[in-house]
Amino acid sequence: MDLSPKQIVYRLDKYIIGQDEAKKAVAIALRNRYRRAQLPADIREEITPKNIIMKGPTGVGKTEIARRLAKLVRAPFVKVEATKYTEVGYVGKDVEGMIRDLAECAYRLVKSEKEEEVKMKATSMAEKRIVRALSEAMKEEKGDFSKEVFEANLLDGLQKGQFDNYMIEMEVTESNQPMELMPNGASITIGSIFGDMFPQKKKKRRLSVKESFEIVLSEESGKLLDEDAIKSEALYRAENDGIVFIDEIDKIAGKGNRNGADVSREGVQRDILPIVEGSTVVTKYGPIKTDFILFIAAGAFHVASIEDLIPELQGRFPVSVELKSLTKEDFVRILTETENSLTFQYRQLLSVDHIDLQFDQGAIERIAEVSVELNMTSEDIGARRLHTVMEYLLEDISFNAGGDYPTFTLQIDANYVDEHLKKLTGDRNLKKYIL
Repeated sequence: MDLSPKQIVYRLDKYIIGQDEAKKAVAIALRNRYRRAQLPADIREEITPKNIIMKGPTGVGKTEIARRLAKLVRAPFVKVEATKYTEVGYVGKDVEGMIRDLAECAYRLVKSEKEEEVKMKATSMAEKRIVRALSEAMKEEKGDFSKEVFEANLLDGLQKGQFDNYMIEMEVTESNQPMELMPNGASITIGSIFGDMFPQKKKKRRLSVKESFEIVLSEESGKLLDEDAIKSEALYRAENDGIVFIDEIDKIAGKGNRNGADVSREGVQRDILPIVEGSTVVTKYGPIKTDFILFIAAGAFHVASIEDLIPELQGRFPVSVELKSLTKEDFVRILTETENSLTFQYRQLLSVDHIDLQFDQGAIERIAEVSVELNMTSEDIGARRLHTVMEYLLEDISFNAGGDYPTFTLQIDANYVDEHLKKLTGDRNLKKYIL
């Protein structure tokens, strides 16, 4: 997608409040990918992404910025935690697993796009199979009939959903269950190893028309797809558009003491280093070069600092941005301006039980004040604090709602907020009540 950095930031503003410095950094990184793609091949090979390291407390938008960025341009994206990896000799996951996960994500992404392209043709083929099965099932009930007219009527009824709960017998392909060869390896199936040497088995199943249609549609889509082309495209997308978000990188930072766990932490950094520097990782879809993957690392860095990472790893993250703790104004904007905000979500949820929730400005500001106060007097968990506050605020109404009652409007104002959050704001032993 050809978006300017300003357009990227504008799109991110719909979901993340504040943190302009971080948004600007990722927008430039994304635009540089587009610029690189327009250059001649010989120059393109020389230009690598400028990886980013984000510093800031939990809940301020680090992960969300990276995830929304990837979603914006439909780029393969994986989030991993640095603490899950350990160096050789310690129990843990192999660092190359993050690239295998990225390949898997890229494959699913490309496959879903290709399935969408052939959906119309696959739907037509699936409908014909279901109609034949329906026709067989109804033969005894209908007796003699004109097959063409009867099947035309069945197709019309199928498309209108009239037969969704009708039970039919269908021959469907058995899917091979994935198996893991090693504890830290990728899951594979027999088909992925031996290809067509072992044809997939088919068996008859009795299913509703609705269930059968989903299975048959998947089978027919598979027949129309070029598996090799999907794998090739997935590898290209993973190599050139992939984004790997390494969270909690501060937990593997540490200098000075070279005994005990610190040895393992530095070992993990040294294992991650070649992946970030540029190496080739073998996946079940083929080898992937990591040279042009964008790596975004993040951590709170409360105890350790970015300078505590080994110099080689620091050098591979030339762009460093700091995210700020959220203020009352930020919380107000999160509750009112973001797309699918928490207030919107709770209004939608309770509307199912005929409750029309209305939040006035005083209530919004009071919720924001309480959230800031709790973050200051306890652990600062950023915007996640809003989930805690909203759950306590609406606990009574959520519990008592339900049943066949007429719709009524519940006005949430500042007094309502104070009354229902007494147990949070009234007792300073906040550990008892909050996350």
